Amino acid sequence: MDDIHLADERTLLLGLLDRQRAEIVALLDDVSEEEGRARLVPSLTTVMGLVKHATFVEKVWFHSRVAGVPRHVVGLPDDIDSSFVVDDTDTVASVREAYLAACDHSRTVVEGRDLDEEHQWRTVRVSLRYIVLHMVQELARHAGHGDILVEQLQARR
Repeated sequence: MDDIHLADERTLLLGLLDRQRAEIVALLDDVSEEEGRARLVPSLTTVMGLVKHATFVEKVWFHSRVAGVPRHVVGLPDDIDSSFVVDDTDTVASVREAYLAACDHSRTVVEGRDLDEEHQWRTVRVSLRYIVLHMVQELARHAGHGDILVEQLQARR
């Protein structure tokens, strides 16, 4: 990855977002199918579920909100909890592939757009800059959750 420490604002923000995206996808690097599905906490949070949720938030913010495509057209569930559900057809590879594809599409959506461009979020308007920063925060938080789960799984081996 290019050095972003002295980059312009856009390069810095999108570079930080890509770093967090890489942290999310790396959660799947050394987990088996069984480990990826393992529930170590009472919630729906699993390693694969976290990556599926990250795919969901990419689609909510960039594919739907920024691109202006209705949520049902993007194929988004109505509630957040559903975004963590790992079904029988999911595999580590398919979850990884879906996430990488969502990130690629998000980059395409953002390409050429001004960071000051505004989008509706609930009852307020937010800038694309806000959305990118929100995504950095969201993915960093979930990558931290995932790191703890992976550490617990590795300790079981």
